[in-house]
Amino acid sequence: MPQATMPQPTQGFGAPAEPRAGSEFAPLLKAVKGQGLLDRRTGWYATRIALNLLALAATVVAMVSTGDTWWTLMFAVPLSVLWARSAFFGHDAGHAQITRGKGAGRLIGLVHSDLLLGMSYAWWNDKHNRHHANPNHIDKDPDVGVGALVWTQRQAERREGFARWVTRNQARLFFPMLLLEGIALKVYGFLDLRRQPPRERAVEAPLLLVHLAGYAGLLLTVLSPGKALVFALLHHALFGLHLGMTFAPNHKGMEMPDPNDPEDSAWGHLRRQVLTSRNVRGGFFTDWFLGGLNYQIEHHLFPNMPRPHLRLAQPMVRAHCAALGIPYAQTTLVDSYRHALEYMHEVGAPLRK
Repeated sequence: MPQATMPQPTQGFGAPAEPRAGSEFAPLLKAVKGQGLLDRRTGWYATRIALNLLALAATVVAMVSTGDTWWTLMFAVPLSVLWARSAFFGHDAGHAQITRGKGAGRLIGLVHSDLLLGMSYAWWNDKHNRHHANPNHIDKDPDVGVGALVWTQRQAERREGFARWVTRNQARLFFPMLLLEGIALKVYGFLDLRRQPPRERAVEAPLLLVHLAGYAGLLLTVLSPGKALVFALLHHALFGLHLGMTFAPNHKGMEMPDPNDPEDSAWGHLRRQVLTSRNVRGGFFTDWFLGGLNYQIEHHLFPNMPRPHLRLAQPMVRAHCAALGIPYAQTTLVDSYRHALEYMHEVGAPLRK
């Protein structure tokens, strides 16, 4: 399959072929609907959510049974993986993939995000929906805004002090920095409570506090304070690494629409989502490890499509893009990391001169 070329970090790509406004996506949407791929898979989700909850319970029981010993730290590994499964369910609930009813979807999201993970569901939804609306848009996508990392050379040139050193070395630091992401997600959620309207805050704040109390209570009941702290740090480091490795391949190093280019601004939904996204090919393990987000192009085109249908939609999407001459980026998991790291390294190039 054709691969999208590496973008220049200072600006968007050259203009794609002139889009036929309003006509490119409609036939694909009709075909996908005709195959029933937007229909809900409630049973599929119910089974996997139940299995995940049972596995979480079994892990907790195993921790309690093992007791106050350093061997208990080994359970940080399965717990981090199961937390990532919970995050995927929270993600899918936010996209209305699991149920059409907003109330039921929000309840699933609150349980899997706030209660199980200590991560604000409202904060994540707001940030993630803005990303979906304008992926890789430097002015509108919060995922490519200035933060611990930067995504354009213009952003890099404005860095000062310690942040400038981080940007120079951000490709080398990327995976180590992911070890902090699990804790950062909790912090962001608590900080966002100030932004939330009172009714939202009245629901999320107690759930976040219950999570913290339950998590700390479990560890301090099973382990001595020192071991409990080590377990918490190891667990959150592995959890953050897992989530970071899931999201890193999706858009990093793909096209970034130039807000000053009228042709980029005229992209329709199909081009805006396909040209900025990358799929990761692989078998069952890849689908499981990445929570279905390896079908990133299909997910961005149809964000409310149930996860098990994404792979079924892929041949239709790929054929449709080929017919229109639109590049469809797909690579291996390892190669996707290489593309992302090369791009981050190139962004920091001016600071290394």
